[in-house]
Amino acid sequence: MSRSGKTKVKHKSAGTNAGSSRPLLVGLAFFGLVVGSTTLGKLPPLVPMLYIFMSLLTYLLYFLDKSAARNGSWRTRESTLHLMSLLGGWPGALLAQQRLRHKTRKQPFRFIFWFTVLGNLGALIWLHSAEGSASLQALLGHHRDFPF
Repeated sequence: MSRSGKTKVKHKSAGTNAGSSRPLLVGLAFFGLVVGSTTLGKLPPLVPMLYIFMSLLTYLLYFLDKSAARNGSWRTRESTLHLMSLLGGWPGALLAQQRLRHKTRKQPFRFIFWFTVLGNLGALIWLHSAEGSASLQALLGHHRDFPF
């Protein structure tokens, strides 16, 4: 309380509140780049579809973990959340962390999260190389353009 007897209210910066649009903008920019690479023929259509699927699944896991934390129920292991981010769900994780205010204070978790983002981006960059493209082509075979 201040000398006047009124309680001071601290305001959070726009980048840290649950309504921040920064994670959404980062995710949309990333998806735009992935779709652009697909349109230019650098990546097969399966790649952006996997990113969307993994992001939705990862967001759901964060939501369920947040609900379990509130209810004192069985929690999702942090290693599972990190694995999902590494496998391409990091845009959904980033959005969930901000929208749900989940896992935003634990610095060790945040450090590992950003490490998984860098790992995933490194793998995506590698897929643009001749070796990565050939490996992906061999993995997908004739399903390169039609993953169904």
